[in-house]
Amino acid sequence: TEQGFLFPRREIRSIQMGLKNKLAGSIEPWLCYYCGECSETCPRNANPGELMMTLRRYLTSVYDWTGLSALMYKSKAAHMTVMSILFLLVIAAFSIFARIPVISDPANVQLNTFAPVSLIAFLDHIVLIVLSFFLLSNIFNMYLKIVRSDKSVKIPFYLYVKEFKSLIGHFLSQIRFNKCDRKTGYYVAHLLIMSSYTIMFALIVIFLEWFQTDEIHSIVHPQRWIGYYVTFGLIYATVYYFIGRIRKKDEVFKYSHHSDYIFIFLLFMIAFTGILIHIFRVNGMAMPTYYMYVLHLAFEVPMVVTFVAFSKWSHIAYRPFAMYFANIKKSALASQSR
Repeated sequence: TEQGFLFPRREIRSIQMGLKNKLAGSIEPWLCYYCGECSETCPRNANPGELMMTLRRYLTSVYDWTGLSALMYKSKAAHMTVMSILFLLVIAAFSIFARIPVISDPANVQLNTFAPVSLIAFLDHIVLIVLSFFLLSNIFNMYLKIVRSDKSVKIPFYLYVKEFKSLIGHFLSQIRFNKCDRKTGYYVAHLLIMSSYTIMFALIVIFLEWFQTDEIHSIVHPQRWIGYYVTFGLIYATVYYFIGRIRKKDEVFKYSHHSDYIFIFLLFMIAFTGILIHIFRVNGMAMPTYYMYVLHLAFEVPMVVTFVAFSKWSHIAYRPFAMYFANIKKSALASQSR
């Protein structure tokens, strides 16, 4: 039991009885943070931890009204095809429209001439608006299934405001991942990968003109330290997850979906190509910088488009909202019982 919510028995029973609507309105899969302890101690080897992970994938597809989540989760070929098309489109766009700066000094790297920051920022904003529409509409669908469809509880408006801090707090800290015994390393890796990518996403979408500059800042400049933190966080976490999934020693890594490996690979390549861009820039290697920048975006775009709203990365949004909805419902039930 987790503060009044029983899992995973309720979900297992719903699956056995084919209660799809009840599963669609379930909060419990998001309250599980897959530490693996339940699977390690289960006397029947039923692997409830992986069941809850599978249900999170299922719920992601249920919330998504476009059907893209279900398609990519069910078909490795479909997911790879979508990513490959996006990868090639990025390369084709630069091949057609980009202009390599004509300069007499090959050590003069003019990244913002090759890829104008105003244009890249404009395209980033378009992607942000489109993905935000899909993700927020899916979250609204989640709300309808979890909260509005539950007629057993009436929720006053003030509780939505009162409990909103729990949503923000969990999103920023991901603290529930640290509740399991002996899982500190897993929590650290998750916090690093979440914070690193969130910071990188903010830099790209909001602060690109400050971050993407032809000026080589000193080693103590905040731009460089933020970039170093993002790179370290992504490299450390992706290597940690990759080694864990290869070794399969811990329960949490024993069963991997194809999206898990794709996710790790894309994040690692984003960080790795980012490192090379930085090395080439500070050493005045113009052409390698331009080519690596194209490759960097070719990995970044498929990652953002396929994972942020439709696959594994959307869990970062769904989980805090599930906590939020759970707290609202618990507060409302407690108020009704008085």
